[in-house]
Amino acid sequence: MQDTSTQYDAIITKCRDLFTKKMKDYGSAWRILRLPSLTDQIFIKAQRIRGLQENEERKVDEGEVSEFIGIINYSLMALIQLEKGVVDQPDLSVGLATELYDKHINITKTLMMNKNHDYGEAWRDMRVSSLTDLILQKLLRVKQIEDNKGKTIVSEGIDANYQDMINYAVFAMIHLGEAN
Repeated sequence: MQDTSTQYDAIITKCRDLFTKKMKDYGSAWRILRLPSLTDQIFIKAQRIRGLQENEERKVDEGEVSEFIGIINYSLMALIQLEKGVVDQPDLSVGLATELYDKHINITKTLMMNKNHDYGEAWRDMRVSSLTDLILQKLLRVKQIEDNKGKTIVSEGIDANYQDMINYAVFAMIHLGEAN
């Protein structure tokens, strides 16, 4: 499992680097987005990945990897929004946003390591297309929870679903060879 931890960190380093660069370019404009808007952004990314996996012809020269990075970063933004709430104006410096990013990815990685131990790294035998489908399923669950005003009866909350999407996207990127 140590290999998984190292591979995970390599993927997150790429994602975090892009996040901080975009923060420098755009600031924290994303802080005005409500959770359903972030969920929809992630949904668009996952649908594009599924389309790339099913279609032979590509009209845009970007592959699955950039979309999985988007899923990871938008999911982390959503986790930050859950913690901090939505604002009317951008309010986070690059430093503070990065601290929050690190906090939530550390929580998410710990969850992954615990589940990975219990499941015996079963994800390593899964296809990238299955991981994509699981992300889409999680998105549909989040949309339903959002429609239910955040209330669940027996199910995990929105945060756990965003964390699972991050972890599935990291697993997919490891399968695609992005952790080397």
